Amino acid sequence: MGTQLTNNQILLKECINQEFNESNGYKDVNNYFEHFAASQVLKDFNLSDEEIDNGNTGGGNDGGCDNLYVFLNSELVTIDQIEGLNATKGSYLDFFILQSKNTTSFNEQTITNWKNVSNNLLNMSNKLNNYSKRYNELTIEVFGLFRDAIAKLIRSQVKIRFYYYYITLGTQVHQNVEMQANELKELVKRYYPSSEVHVLFINADQLMDMYNTDSEIRVNLELLDQPISRSENEYISLVKLGTYFKFITDDNLFLRKSFFESNVRDYQGHNSVNSSIADTLEGKGKEDFWWLNNGVTILSTDIKLITNKSLQVVNPQIVNGLQTSREIYNYFSERSQKCDKDTRTILVRVIKPESEESRDNIIFSTNNQTSIPKSSLRVTDTIHLQIEMYFKNRGLYYDRRKNYYKNQKKKAVDIISVSFLAQCLISLILRKPDFARARPSTLLTDEGTYKDLYEKNLDLEVYYKAARIGRYVQNTLKKCTHMKNTEVNDILFYVIYAVVADELKKKELSFLDLKEFDLNKITENIIIQVANKIYNKYKALGGNSSIAKSKIFIEDIYSLFNLN
Repeated sequence: MGTQLTNNQILLKECINQEFNESNGYKDVNNYFEHFAASQVLKDFNLSDEEIDNGNTGGGNDGGCDNLYVFLNSELVTIDQIEGLNATKGSYLDFFILQSKNTTSFNEQTITNWKNVSNNLLNMSNKLNNYSKRYNELTIEVFGLFRDAIAKLIRSQVKIRFYYYYITLGTQVHQNVEMQANELKELVKRYYPSSEVHVLFINADQLMDMYNTDSEIRVNLELLDQPISRSENEYISLVKLGTYFKFITDDNLFLRKSFFESNVRDYQGHNSVNSSIADTLEGKGKEDFWWLNNGVTILSTDIKLITNKSLQVVNPQIVNGLQTSREIYNYFSERSQKCDKDTRTILVRVIKPESEESRDNIIFSTNNQTSIPKSSLRVTDTIHLQIEMYFKNRGLYYDRRKNYYKNQKKKAVDIISVSFLAQCLISLILRKPDFARARPSTLLTDEGTYKDLYEKNLDLEVYYKAARIGRYVQNTLKKCTHMKNTEVNDILFYVIYAVVADELKKKELSFLDLKEFDLNKITENIIIQVANKIYNKYKALGGNSSIAKSKIFIEDIYSLFNLN
C-alpha cells in the first residue's frame, strides 16, 4: 500500500494539473511543473513568464539543472548585457540553480548531478567547450554567463552567492541527501572560498505557502513625522535612511525588484551621479542627506494612513529615485548594523494616481528632468498605450507594465511582452531574426530600429497580427515538436518569419502585408512543416546558438523557401 498523500500534496497536484490544462507551450505536466516551481521560488524577483521560461535548461544533458538564472543586485542578467555590465563595490552576484521534480520525494542523485556539473563548469580553469557533449548548450551558456560576469566585475569586489533549490512535492529530506548537500557546499567553496553557498529543499508545504503568497504587495512605511498631505491620495514626508532600506528589501535583505519595474532608468553603476550619492552617504558632514538629494517618488494602487507617522503602501512602484535607492541599498547592505542608528533622512513622495494617463505622465516627467536616453522612456510613448488597449479588446494583454496582467491572473499564453512583440516585428518586417534572437534585452534601445517599427499612426492591426502569429508559432514549437528548449529558442524567429513569407511567397514583408494577412492561413501542420525544414538546415550547419545569431542564416531561409 502506498504512502498516503498529505492535503497539501493533493491540492498542489490538482492545482498544477489545472494550470497545465489551461496553459499552452508545455509538452507535459512535468515540464509545466518546472515552470510552476521556478515561478514560486523566484516570485520576489518579479520575473515575467517569458523570463522564467528563458531560464529553463532542462530536457536532457542539463547536469541536474532544470532552470538557471544569474542576478546582479536582484536584476536578471542576460548574455547581451555582459559587455556593458558594471556594479558598485560590494554588489551581489547571485547564481540560482533549480531542480524541480513532480514527485513526492528527494533523492541523492540530484545532488550528485549538481556536484558533477559544479565541479566541471564552476572551475574557471576548465574550458566550457570541452563539455559540449556532456551538457546541453543552454546549460553551458548560463554557466559561462556567470563566469563572464565574475570576470567583468572583478574590480568591483562583488559578493558571490549560490542558491541551489531542489523542489518536489515531498515532505521529508533523508539525512543522506542532507550529507550530500553539505559536500556540495564544500566543493563550491573550494572554487569560491569567500562565497555563500545555500542548498535549499522546498517541500510540498513550503511550495503551497509560496503559492498562497498574495501577489498584491502591502508594505508599511514608517515616517519621521506626520506627513504633508492635501488628500488621501498624496503624502510627502521625511523617512530615516535605515527605515527606507528596510522598506526596499525583503526578509533576506534582497532588493525588492518589483518596486522598481516602472522606473525607466537602468541602474547606471559607476557614474558621476551615483558616485556623488555614495560619497554623500559615506560623508561625515553636518548636512542631512535629504538636503543634498532630490528624494524618491513612489506610486501606489492604494495608500492608507495607519497612524500619524505610518503609511501602508499597496503595490509600491519607485518611479523616480532608482539611483538613490540603489546606493542606499549598497550602503546599508555593507552596514546593516547601522540601520537603526543612522538618523539621516530622505524625502519621500507617495502618490496614488487617478488614471493610467496620470501615472504615465508622472513617470515621464520625473525622469525627463535630467539627462536620460529617450530610449529608456519607450513604454510611456502613446503608441504602446494604444497597443495595450487594442490588444485587450481582442483577448491579448500587452505587458507594457511588467507583470501587471500576470498579477491579475491572466493566462500566460495571452500575455505579450514588449520585447517579444518587438522580436516578432524585427523578424517579420526587418527580416532580422538573428538580431531578435541575439539581443532580446536591448531591442528598443536602438533608435533607428524603434522608429522603423513604431511609426506614428501605424495601423494597430499590424501589431496584433504580429503578436498572434508569434505566439501561435511559439506554442506550436514548444508543444508539438521533438525540439529541445534551446533549439526552439534558436529557430523560433526564423519560423515566425518563414510561415508568413512562404504563405505570401514574398521575401520582403510590409506593414500592409501583415495588416491584411489572414491568420486562418496558418495551421499547426504548416508551422511544423516550415519548422522542420528550418530545423534540419540548422542542425546540418551545426545546430547551436551561433548559427541562430549569424547574420547569414537568413540567406539559407530564403533559399529553402525560394524567396527572391
